[in-house]
Formats: sequence, C-alpha cells, structure tokens
Amino acid sequence: MADDSLTTTTTTSGPNEGTDVKEEVPRSIGLFGGISFIVGTIIGSGIFISPKGIARGSGSVGLAMVNWTICGVVSILGAFCYAELGTVIKQSGAEYVYMDKAYGDPMSYIFSWVNNFLVKPASMATITLTCAQYIMTPLFDDGCGEAPTHIKLIFAIFFLFLLVAINIYSVKLASKIQIIFTVAKLVALAIIIIGGIVKLCQGYTEHLATGFEGTESNPGKIAIGLYSGMWAFDGWNTANYMTEEIINPARNLSLSIVIGVPLVLVVYLLTNISYFTVMSIDEVIASPAVAVTWAQRVIPQAAWIIPIFVAMSTFGTGNGSLFSGGRLIFAAARNDHMPEALAMVHVRTFSPSPAIIFTCILAIVFMLAGDIGTLIDFVSFITWGFYGLNMLAVIIFRFKKPYKDYPRVIKNPIIIPILVFLASMFLVIVPIVTDPQIEFLFAAVFIVAGFIFYVPFVTYKIRFRCTERVTTFFQLYLQTMKPKEYAD
Repeated sequence: MADDSLTTTTTTSGPNEGTDVKEEVPRSIGLFGGISFIVGTIIGSGIFISPKGIARGSGSVGLAMVNWTICGVVSILGAFCYAELGTVIKQSGAEYVYMDKAYGDPMSYIFSWVNNFLVKPASMATITLTCAQYIMTPLFDDGCGEAPTHIKLIFAIFFLFLLVAINIYSVKLASKIQIIFTVAKLVALAIIIIGGIVKLCQGYTEHLATGFEGTESNPGKIAIGLYSGMWAFDGWNTANYMTEEIINPARNLSLSIVIGVPLVLVVYLLTNISYFTVMSIDEVIASPAVAVTWAQRVIPQAAWIIPIFVAMSTFGTGNGSLFSGGRLIFAAARNDHMPEALAMVHVRTFSPSPAIIFTCILAIVFMLAGDIGTLIDFVSFITWGFYGLNMLAVIIFRFKKPYKDYPRVIKNPIIIPILVFLASMFLVIVPIVTDPQIEFLFAAVFIVAGFIFYVPFVTYKIRFRCTERVTTFFQLYLQTMKPKEYAD
C-alpha cells in the first residue's frame, strides 16, 4: 500500500553529484482545514445569486425545496463514496486517480483533458468575475450596481493573481485563508437565516403556503433545474484532490466529508426558506441576485453588506477551486498526460506552482473570450458522467486486486454508489433526450478531440525537440523540482 507522504527528489551537484536527496511534502491540512476547504468551496455565489435555476425548473416552492434536498442528498451520498475512495487510494487527484486505477489510462486522460482545459479554468474565470462584480457593487450608484466591463475584468484578473500568489506562497496560508472566508460566508448566510426566522415569526408565510402550486411536469426542465442545484453543491470532492497534504487522511479526510457536506445542505435549506418568506417563486426566478433582493426587503439600510459577503464568498470558493484544480493538473502531468513541467513542485513551499499558473493563464483566456456561463452549464452533464463512472469505481475496487484487500475506514453499503450512479445517468441522459441542444454536441466533439491528442502524445509518446529545454527553463525560473514517482 502507498506511503502516506509524497516525496520529492532533487539531484545534488559537486562532490556528491548524482545523489538523490529526498524531500517530503509536509502534511499541513488538519480536520478543520479540510472541512473549511469543502464548505468554503461548495458555498460560492450560487446560493446568494441563482436559486432561480432550481426555481425555474421546479415551478413551485414545494418542488424547489424537494429538489434542493435531492441535490444535497445526492451530493452527500456521492461524498460518502469519495470518502471510501480517498481512504483506499491515498493520492491527490481525486477522480483522475480513481479513474486511472479503475478504467485505465485513456479514461483518466479524457477526464483531465475536459477538466484541465475547459471546466476548471472556465469555473475560475466565472468565480473571479463574479467576485469583481460584487465587490464593486457598492461603488456604483446607477440603480443596479453594474460595473463597466473593462473595470470588472481588471479587478477579476487582480483577484485571480492574488489567489495564485496565495496558493504558491504557502499551503498553510491557503488553508488559513480558506478558513477565514468560510467563516465570512457562513456569517452572511447566518444573517439571511436569522432574518428569515424573524419574518416567519412575524407571519410571513404566504409564499411558503403555496406549496406545490404550479409544479413543473416536464422531466427535461426539472433535470436542467437540478443542474443549478448540483452546481451549487459542486466542490464536495475538494478534499480528495489534496489527500497527500491532509494530516492523518484515513481519519480527517473522511470526517471532513461527513461533516462538511451535510452542513452545507442544512444551511442551503434554511437559506431558501428565508428567501421564500419575502419572495414568491416568480420573484425568485426574476431576481438577478436573490440575496440582494432579499436584503433590500428585509434589511434595506444595510443591504450593501450582502454584495460584500458575496464577493468574500466567491473569493473563498476561488481559493478552494484553484487549490484543487492545480493538484489535478499536477496529478495528470506526473502520469504523462500533461507536459512534464507541470509535474513539478516548488523547492521550498512544495506547492504545484507551474500547474497553478497554467490554470491562471487559461482562466484569463476564458475571461477575454466573453460569456462562458452557458458553456459551463452544458458541460455539467460531462462532469456528472464522470461522477457516475467513479461511483462504479467504488464497486470495482471491492473486487479488484490489490484494492479489495485494503482496509477501509468507511465502507458504504453497495446500494449507495448504485443510487448515485443512477442519479448521475438521469442528469446526463434526460436533458439530452428531452431537450437536445447544440452545446451537448460541442461537449461531445471536445471529448473526441481529446482522444485525437491522446494517440500521438500519450500512446506513441511523441515529443517536440524543444520540450526538454522548455522544461529545464521553467524548472530553473520557477525554482521547482520533479516529485518522486508515487508508489502503489
């Protein structure tokens, strides 16, 4: 079984030239840090801005609350399965590593291709643009707080650079930042929840009393609405990307997941109840930012505080997303699925700095490309396809050597991964069948393109002549070293 630590090697020069010096990446993330990364990454701008996605796909207050619960339960069950996977395979990289061990090299490559070049950088672009928008809302008095596009872009790039600097400078600092901003977003949600309780005590129940009136009956629209809910819960797998940096992962990884994800579900349900105390289902759908509309009605004198908290929330989400995204690229690169330069860690901080910088560059490209929100919505079905495959991996590892003999701190009933797999297939298949759109075709073409690159560069290992020189240049310039191969 794998050693719990990640070691790196550097080659000395001088009298002992050629001697390998082993460096061990310190485990610096404890239980509270793990919970903060999960909660802080899941709770982003979604719960503050766009519960209208689920509302639109539900048609009624009653079904909206049911759908939020379904999304939360599916995420919790999926997280339990990932807790089992994370204690069996103690490597960073989450889905990438699990798919490699369960299905082989081509499938793990396609996963890294889609996530490293599309999903992760596009998500970072969206997160930082949202952060910039809401941090500037109190500064613009034009009725809706909309900042000029070029100013928003400048601030978004600044926040992205700040996140990159934090994550490269220190893993411990990134963990502490995550804790601080997780507390900040929970304070914001506490304000909304307490405000909702006050309104309920004052008798504001007319919208909640409508129950299931106007419930949507189209399965395709309900599934698209569920995408918004699953997007709001996205991040429940964050801790699995940093398994090698968690102190005592057999205990703390499992507890982080078991505590963090259910906590988010409770907070989300209470927050939505608070929204519906002062807003009808149609008003939620029409609102550009549900939390801001809520604040204008419940605490008008202090409504400006909500945009600030939304910005802090998205900054914390960006920190967690960049932290996990960099480690996914790092895991793919050390398996020869990305350039070798990205399989390096900084000689002092042990952060995968080249991978983090690579994500930053792609995120800026997406920012400059324009509106990417629609694209992210429609590649969500790819993401849930991968989640479904990892649920099957839980079952595969129960019978596949050597993993079937590994001790499991958490061993789920076999019905749990089966249920999450079926939920994943529903989210993937139903929207395509009931409401086919061109974006689904684009996602399929992108996957096929990944296989086209896989054959020459991975199967036949074709390399450009300048590759080694480029790798050496970046290794010296960024002060990085190549990790020792992780042993099974």
